[in-house]
Amino acid sequence: MEARGLFTGEGEDGVRHDGGPHGLTIPSHILDSWQDIVDLLVDLIDVPAALIMHVHDPDIEVFVASRNESNPYVAGDSEHVWGSGLYCETVLKTKEKLLLPDARLDPGWDHNPDIELGMISYLGLPIMLPDGEPFGTICVLDNRPNGYSARYEALLAKMRDLIESELEMVHVNQILGDEHRRLSDYLGELQALRGLVAICSHCKSLRDEGGAWHPIEEYLVDHPHADFTHSICPTCMKEHYSEF
Repeated sequence: MEARGLFTGEGEDGVRHDGGPHGLTIPSHILDSWQDIVDLLVDLIDVPAALIMHVHDPDIEVFVASRNESNPYVAGDSEHVWGSGLYCETVLKTKEKLLLPDARLDPGWDHNPDIELGMISYLGLPIMLPDGEPFGTICVLDNRPNGYSARYEALLAKMRDLIESELEMVHVNQILGDEHRRLSDYLGELQALRGLVAICSHCKSLRDEGGAWHPIEEYLVDHPHADFTHSICPTCMKEHYSEF
């Protein structure tokens, strides 16, 4: 895969921004958890590569790669996904598991680009976002024929479920953060409105917090930072609107 750097990378706050349409920000502790997942998969299934891929239409990027010398993939590598013939393309399209014990023996896969890297067998699952859109895939690859037992499939599914639950948590926290910011802005506006001082539109006298009206020059001496809104004092109401 060609490295194109789709992601904005890890920021000063120790988080990673996916740069995709969902704009998710993945905290560093979750990234560490995902790194542990792929490293554990390599050890338990005894394969040279375990990956978490992220789709950023029209490309797909290696989001997390297992840290072992035999893994030919590097985090940040990316490639155009649609029409590429990559294993993960089919997983994204079908949103289902893909198991290939030996791609070289399958006419539909014997020209797969990953074979050039020596990865001839594949087991992958889709990773879905809370809104039903694909985040990417989680997969293991081997440079030997590998049928992957039902036990390994169950293990990969459990790890996928964990990643999806963490993505849901990130998504919810982001929504709550946006709501909190909107609420803070609203409360700020209310506070500003509460601080407005009523000024009579006729005689320009001012009403204090207790409802008493004062000449403007007297009020400003005691409240030099006050903001104003229009009203009508009782005296002017009687004089100008006696019918009410």
